[in-house]
Amino acid sequence: MGRKVFIFDYARCNGCHNCQISCKDEHCGQKWLPYAEEQPMTGQFWCKIDETIHGSVPKVNITYAIKMCGHCADCPLVEAAPDAVYRRDDGLVIIDPEKAKGREDLVNACPYGVVYWNEELELAQKCTGCAHLLDDGWDVPRCVDACATGGLRFGDEEDFAEEIAKADLLMPGGSVYMLNTPKRWVAGEVYDEEEDEVLIGATITIQGEDGVVLKTKSDEFGDFWFKQVDAQQYTIWLEAEGYLTRSFTVDATEKDGHVGSIALYKED
Repeated sequence: MGRKVFIFDYARCNGCHNCQISCKDEHCGQKWLPYAEEQPMTGQFWCKIDETIHGSVPKVNITYAIKMCGHCADCPLVEAAPDAVYRRDDGLVIIDPEKAKGREDLVNACPYGVVYWNEELELAQKCTGCAHLLDDGWDVPRCVDACATGGLRFGDEEDFAEEIAKADLLMPGGSVYMLNTPKRWVAGEVYDEEEDEVLIGATITIQGEDGVVLKTKSDEFGDFWFKQVDAQQYTIWLEAEGYLTRSFTVDATEKDGHVGSIALYKED
């Protein structure tokens, strides 16, 4: 049996939370022994979508990211309790709900915060990759089955080799790969202050500290965006026919470079 992996694509996830809801539907109120006891209705998210807001009004965009067990090759839970936690041939890491009884230390053994303590059952719990469904003939876990956009996929590692080569790992040594991980963006608006009108078709150029030069045009709203750029400081030039060129620097090292509304002035 080959190693199974998850592929999460930032560019395809629209934040519908179907994966998160379907996980709850599959595991709350029902147990799947010997893989898992039932998941509590509150307090645990074996699969969760986190939302991040980038920028500030009026230049804002939202990205969504998955949070789940990475099913790591060197899982610290297996090291902490080899008699109670095991890694299957397909790579899924399972906490045995019988043998792990009372092992609250397993929660802190995971450095990524994806193992939860069920106080009522005295049991550490997490994503099982829906091992019960896979062993019953399903091709994918419930979370993947519920994804309507292809933002979350699942399958054999070799089948995703091309995408894995371009992906980031959710966790080092894990089996969850992230495509199109958000980078920085530089954005703003250009306008004619004297006419109090936006400028359409102005040329905006940015150059990073790495020397890479990018160009774009302002749209019908005077807006411009440079998306998926590296985190660094940029020099920006704004040019339009009949107007004086303006240039300045924008720091996109720690956060996105929202430069606001930039006025251009007509040549004498």
